[in-house]
Amino acid sequence: MTFSQRLPGAFYAGALDRVRAEMSREGLSALILDDPLDVAYLTGFHHFPNERPVACWLPLDGEPVLLVPDLEREYALDQRARAEIVAYPEFPGVRSPFAVLAAHVPAPGAAAYAPSTSVGRVEALAEAFPSTRWSASGALGRVRLRKLHEEITLHEEAARIADQMIEAGVELVRSAVEAGGELPTETELAGHVISHGSRLMYARHEDVVVVPMLTGGLVYGGPNSAQPHRLPGGDRLRAGETFMLSLGCAVGGRFVESERTFVIGEPTPEQARYYEVVREAQETGTEALVPGITCEEANRRCLAVIERAGLAEHIRHRQGHGIGLGFHEPPWLSYGDTTELAPGMILSSEPGVYVPGHAGYRISDTVLVTESGPRRLTAYPRELTDVII
Repeated sequence: MTFSQRLPGAFYAGALDRVRAEMSREGLSALILDDPLDVAYLTGFHHFPNERPVACWLPLDGEPVLLVPDLEREYALDQRARAEIVAYPEFPGVRSPFAVLAAHVPAPGAAAYAPSTSVGRVEALAEAFPSTRWSASGALGRVRLRKLHEEITLHEEAARIADQMIEAGVELVRSAVEAGGELPTETELAGHVISHGSRLMYARHEDVVVVPMLTGGLVYGGPNSAQPHRLPGGDRLRAGETFMLSLGCAVGGRFVESERTFVIGEPTPEQARYYEVVREAQETGTEALVPGITCEEANRRCLAVIERAGLAEHIRHRQGHGIGLGFHEPPWLSYGDTTELAPGMILSSEPGVYVPGHAGYRISDTVLVTESGPRRLTAYPRELTDVII
């Protein structure tokens, strides 16, 4: 049985209705989005961003317009983009891309761009639409916080693959340990799990939506894992040390992450202590992901476990973050984010402790907030006995 990664037309119709409701509340006649993830959300067109603008023009009434450089036009057609396509010749060109757009659509009285739009593009919009009152709007960002059921199906399938990527990495290390030879390097292990994930996807899926990180993640061992976002290198894993598989993938452009810390050999009391504190913090933080609680309160409950254990000096980051079309996106499970959690939000729950010169310990699951409480989409076991190789 195959799995299609393409979202149905009903999803895009529902998404447009939600965004337009936000636009009406703000008194906007049009919205222009040039963030590649916003464009993908509204039209289904995924692309590699560069200096050539790609943008979705969304009027309050009427069909969306997808502005693309001519060299992307066929690619947008191949992806069956849910918008009228308007192409400009080249960038910077004789006329700016937004001038080409302005010649094609009526000038609105009040329009907005996303807060992420660059200053240069804001100036180009003002020049192309001189009679329009421009402002920044987070309308689409608010809508993207809560995932529709069609998106959740994609996240669930991504979670299944991400868990199997972890299993493949564990099996590679276990086989090397049993053979008594050299253990893999971080880069070798990363390459193995990444290729395993993509093979799983292409074996079962049709209409694969290709994004810059289809399958991937961070792999590091021993002291290297005390640096939270260190990239894999040429160091070999070693018996007696821990290593971390911080993996994820995107199905239909929707991400998950599944992450575990493993011990090669019987854990020392020190290793067991660090691991168990993080496991308890992750359990507590995940249980806090319920409707109505603020992001910063969930984060407080999670990190308090580590603080009570006397390990506050080894905290380097928040509990987690939102996940969707972006691997990291709002809301943020952090002090300073007062967003109230709501059903349909998908977040990582990934507390960690990092001991310089020793190792880092982090456990992450992708969690869906529901009316009845948190639901883990990733499911690789988390008990200490489950992560000993």
